Amino acid sequence: MIKTPISLQDLRRRIYVKAKAEPTWRFWGLYVHICKMETLHEAYQLAKRNDGAPGIDGVTFEAIEESGVESFLKQIRDELDNNTYQPMPVRKKEIPKDGGKVRVLSIPSIRDRVVQGALKLILEPIFEADFQSGSYGYRPKRSAHEAVNRVAQAIIQGQTRIIDLDLRAYFDNVQHSLLLEKVARRIQDASVMKLLKMILKSTGTKGVPQGGVISPVLSNVYLTEVDRMLEKAIATTRRGQYPNVQYARYADDLVVLIDSHPRHEWIVKAVEKRLREELAKLRVEINEEKSRMVDLSKGESFSFLGFEYRRVHSRTGKWRPHYVPKLKKRTALLRKLKDIFQRNVSQPVHRVIELINPILQGWVRYFAVGHSSRCFSYVKRWVEKKIRRHLMRARGRRGFGWKRWSSQWLYTTLGLFNNYRVVYRANS
Repeated sequence: MIKTPISLQDLRRRIYVKAKAEPTWRFWGLYVHICKMETLHEAYQLAKRNDGAPGIDGVTFEAIEESGVESFLKQIRDELDNNTYQPMPVRKKEIPKDGGKVRVLSIPSIRDRVVQGALKLILEPIFEADFQSGSYGYRPKRSAHEAVNRVAQAIIQGQTRIIDLDLRAYFDNVQHSLLLEKVARRIQDASVMKLLKMILKSTGTKGVPQGGVISPVLSNVYLTEVDRMLEKAIATTRRGQYPNVQYARYADDLVVLIDSHPRHEWIVKAVEKRLREELAKLRVEINEEKSRMVDLSKGESFSFLGFEYRRVHSRTGKWRPHYVPKLKKRTALLRKLKDIFQRNVSQPVHRVIELINPILQGWVRYFAVGHSSRCFSYVKRWVEKKIRRHLMRARGRRGFGWKRWSSQWLYTTLGLFNNYRVVYRANS
């Protein structure tokens, strides 16, 4: 009797169930699944959907499909099967950050993206079973909005003492030896470990490359022990159904919330001490200048994932969280849009709208939770005035043309983005 092949989806599900049921099980025989054409095809489709610029070899998706995807993937499979695969060097690209800083992206070639994607498809279900409930970054069926709302819910429950630790250059300082040791606790497959080590070493002596397909999973694996420590703190300090400690982590953004009652002052000190101990084991450096302790009950505020949190009275007199887009996030958006208006001052208004609409849509979609309405109104008004000035300048006139064009005409006829809608949650 011939067994029918297990589909990739079924394989991933079985791996996850096994990993969840047996937390100490070490998986073997995984490399053969990474080399399968089905896995490589899926990894290629994922890479194509994410698009992205070509790597150091300059090969694009168009060039691959012109010469044949099947032959491209077969060559990768043969290299993996024969143990002749070697990752190419990554292409570095600087992305501007707030405060004049830059984030360096490491862009692998499409060939290497496919290999990393295949590796991720097989390893991800194992480590997903190990990841904790407070971890949200780059995980399937989890989002930044869920992390933001988790923090808001903790504030509602009275956890208003905040430990806000900033990790200095986290992704650049992940220690390869420690990371491989953590992966090996779950993987007993020499070929998989060799492949993973080659991928890591291709980008330097330490760090996980921002831009690598496998990097999000690995960055979460590295901090899982920190999450477990915090989960233990939640369990050991809980009083009945009410937790005294809560946390949320999105990649390297971590915030811990603790009940503000004076009798829980020891918890604040104990959790901070244990946090620093766990991070020291990983050789993760804390940026002391940006790290701080915050007490919302004293009118202080803190930021997490681009939102500014504080505690305010609701209309019924109860305390509630109030979280809005950080001012510097709004400023960065307007600066980016202003640059587009300035560079396209001689272009038709339809072209300008084509350029700014996707930016507005993405920004609004991200910040469309909490109490962003006032911020959205400001952005909407600012953009409309810029469009009106653009139209008037094209006619050699001054002013904003309030009588010439109605707002409805700008949004319906010209198609200017207008979906500034906030998704409200109960109790927020």
